[in-house]
Amino acid sequence: MISGVNHIAVLTEDLDRFVAFYREVFELEVVFEEATPAFRHAILRTGPHSWLHPAELVGNPHAAAIPDMFARGHLDHLALTAADGERFAQARRRLVERGATDGAVEDLGAFHAVWFTDPDGMRVELVHIVDPTLAGIHAPRPLEPA
Repeated sequence: MISGVNHIAVLTEDLDRFVAFYREVFELEVVFEEATPAFRHAILRTGPHSWLHPAELVGNPHAAAIPDMFARGHLDHLALTAADGERFAQARRRLVERGATDGAVEDLGAFHAVWFTDPDGMRVELVHIVDPTLAGIHAPRPLEPA
């Protein structure tokens, strides 16, 4: 049903520094960058269907990583990749049945996403990639039901 971890969203104090580090050390491709009035963020491809999603929010107290294990605190959310569209729909139905989501699907251009809350209260994203090149990523828009 799930083909892997799609992305991990982390907070950073300095988006430029974060992006430069991962580009220079691991040669990650930056496929998206955006500055909004509230924050700046980027998407760095780590594999065919996975990426890092750093976000810089000025003054956010969780932006600096804490080195102590289990006290680090700057993970914003994680996302899982559905193996295909049918499994995305099936997982979405199951999440709605459990009351973990209202089932609303967001269109982000290259992928669709549904947000849910896991049993510990963490917000998690289920993603269906519709364009593996990740071209045309845009701000979330409601996806009209087919």
